[in-house]
Amino acid sequence: MTVLLTGADGYLGWPTTLRLANRLDERIVAVDNFARREWVSESGSVSAIPIDDADDRFGELEGVSFVEGDLSNRDFVNQLLEVHEPDTVLHAAAQPSAPYSSINGERALYTQQNNISMTLNLLHGLHEAGLEDTHFIETTTTGIYGAPEFPIPEGGAKMENQGERDEVPFPAMGGSWYHQTKSFDAANMRLAETEFDLDISDVRTAIVYGTETEETRNTGRPTRFDFDYYFGTVVNRFCAQAVAGYPITVYGKGEQRKPMVSLQDAVESLVNLVERGHSGGGIDVYNQTTRPVAIVELAETIAEVGEEFDLDAEVEHFENPREEDEEHKMEMENDRFEELVGSQQQTLEEGVRDILGTLVEQRDRITAHEDRFLPGVLTD
Repeated sequence: MTVLLTGADGYLGWPTTLRLANRLDERIVAVDNFARREWVSESGSVSAIPIDDADDRFGELEGVSFVEGDLSNRDFVNQLLEVHEPDTVLHAAAQPSAPYSSINGERALYTQQNNISMTLNLLHGLHEAGLEDTHFIETTTTGIYGAPEFPIPEGGAKMENQGERDEVPFPAMGGSWYHQTKSFDAANMRLAETEFDLDISDVRTAIVYGTETEETRNTGRPTRFDFDYYFGTVVNRFCAQAVAGYPITVYGKGEQRKPMVSLQDAVESLVNLVERGHSGGGIDVYNQTTRPVAIVELAETIAEVGEEFDLDAEVEHFENPREEDEEHKMEMENDRFEELVGSQQQTLEEGVRDILGTLVEQRDRITAHEDRFLPGVLTD
């Protein structure tokens, strides 16, 4: 068995690479073009946690063959698939930042061309190489759903019109140029399943938080942790504010809930899915989230856990510059994911403790780049 993992140098990709290599007695082919490093550097920031350079990171990783290349290049993808003939493709490569995709039209176009072409190249490449039995897994995003006022299903949506009922793909309601790329990917995967009869799993990943997994801790080879405005999630930025000695900034009431999942649980569920394989019917959709968390709950949890690390972080509310429902409940079904990841899930408190325990050791590195994550309300 051969597992092809794309985006292997990323925040989620690196610990997934380590766990695949640790757990599976199979050949792992890891692919990346290290663009994430360039994007973050271009934005004037760094990973809060220093990581090995590209050659050192993959140079001596037992059980893993590394291939550097650009998946938006069709010829490269075709050669990759023909040479390695993977039984599973775990596609975790993407330009993942909504703010980066919204900087200007150039970045929006790049994000859409890059992300959509990678997925299309892989889907068509599998078909053209005669690899229709390969299990294709992609990490898309719960951002596909937007913020509807009704519970979000795990899979299609049931629709009734003129007395007839059917299950249809969930409407694409992504709120950024990046999120729309994953909506396109979901639609293209559905078409590929119909046209090519591929086994496809769509893992809709929530906001991922955490700094460590068992493998990164045991090997001393950490994953990256971005905290800047463009590539750091709300969890990362809040934690960076607390460590740097600033108040945690909540816009408006902050009662709107966002789907979240720990790094530990995200990695475990992906590796479990590789081991388990496809169900054998249609597209398997997983809402990869443990639970929705209110922004104010997140901030208060960081402040409370921060006391264990002698951090005196206060939660402060500011006028919300965004037009959003500050009390949105974000109800989301996740039964399939719960069954996939198992019962030993990491709590928000445990994940925050994990992050702060790591970041306090990097306080100087974070404060040196505070202009990259502090909002205008703290710098004006």
